[in-house]
Amino acid sequence: MRNVLPASVKKGPWTREEDELLSCYIAREGEGQWQTLPKKAGLLRCGKSCRLRWMNYLCPSVKRGHISADEEDLIIRLHRLLGNRWSLIAGRIPGRTDNEIKNYWNTHLSKKLTSQGIDPKTHKPLSSSSPNPNHNLNHSSSSRDQTKTISANSHENISNPNSINLNGGPRSDDILSHSPDDVFTSFLDSLINDEMCSEHTPTA
Repeated sequence: MRNVLPASVKKGPWTREEDELLSCYIAREGEGQWQTLPKKAGLLRCGKSCRLRWMNYLCPSVKRGHISADEEDLIIRLHRLLGNRWSLIAGRIPGRTDNEIKNYWNTHLSKKLTSQGIDPKTHKPLSSSSPNPNHNLNHSSSSRDQTKTISANSHENISNPNSINLNGGPRSDDILSHSPDDVFTSFLDSLINDEMCSEHTPTA
């Protein structure tokens, strides 16, 4: 059954007074408990609205201002590797939220790539894009499968030290000192670095 919000719950743009109430409450009590937070903070908002307002606008770690050229380049590189995995992409760009990056991609970067003759979904020249309507779906599935494979391999290396190459590779106790998320992050960084190096390597 679909949840129905009480008639007293406010919708629409947030006011400065509401922002101050939310910020002061979180500064005092911390984040979390979003369902009960509105009442405790004196807000006539739903928990989801409070969470999104904080995470996307009020949180001090949120970066303000226009997205730079370097950030644009990184977003494009990450999208080529991860597809529409906005949370993963945002995790590699400090201060930017997944919602902000998704909106910027849809309103700016996808159009920019199209104007350059590049398919924003496949990152291939538009002239060589497949007319098959299932092509984009397959590409998206491939990106998800690649990410799942990377994550699965990271977990396997953590749980099975014998699977780690000891001939010149990292020691098993060094690997075990890192969490699966650390291994995944390191692997993702290496993919980005390899791609950047390949673009700047002169051809024979």
